[in-house]
Amino acid sequence: MSGARLVGPPSLQRSKGRAAMDTAPATPELSFRDATDADTEVDALVALIESAYRGDSSRTGWTTEADILQGQRTDAEAVREAVKQEDSRLLTVWQGGELVACCRVEHRGGAGYFGMFAVRPALQGAGLGKVIIAEAERRVRAEWGVREMHMTVISLRNDLIAYYERRGYRRTGQMVPFPYGDERFGVPLRDDLQFELLVKPLD
Repeated sequence: MSGARLVGPPSLQRSKGRAAMDTAPATPELSFRDATDADTEVDALVALIESAYRGDSSRTGWTTEADILQGQRTDAEAVREAVKQEDSRLLTVWQGGELVACCRVEHRGGAGYFGMFAVRPALQGAGLGKVIIAEAERRVRAEWGVREMHMTVISLRNDLIAYYERRGYRRTGQMVPFPYGDERFGVPLRDDLQFELLVKPLD
């Protein structure tokens, strides 16, 4: 997990288009920054995301997918794409000068999309998740004026879906096929994986 313990968030040069997102109120414990494509930060983000979902280290937390997927959860190319893509933000979350979490928000038509969410396994269950989700929702409203947030979750992850339901998301029953055969998304251990769309209205 040492690869995810990046210390001292780099100074970021932000464009005016990102100003609304960079003035976010943060809790005293957490601060938020737009990710950069610096190699050290990309490597730390890949390590963080992998640690939350893959391998034995992910079992420390409850977001692990180790029993249904092997292989990678993401890679440096995907992280750099998230940083550089128009209408996309990859947010890094810092606590005590260390990288502890991240999430991606995107502008997709009339909605925001929430993904690439990872919290360091040892810190899961400490309340960070709900703060980060609320901040992501605030940012998509402020930046893009959307009134709805979407996400997709593997449909058999009932514990994870219940977590999001407690935060106002609802199941839609709309399914998206899992990309079998594309190992960029992992190596499935079962043949019934699919994603379900969850939706939350944003007041």
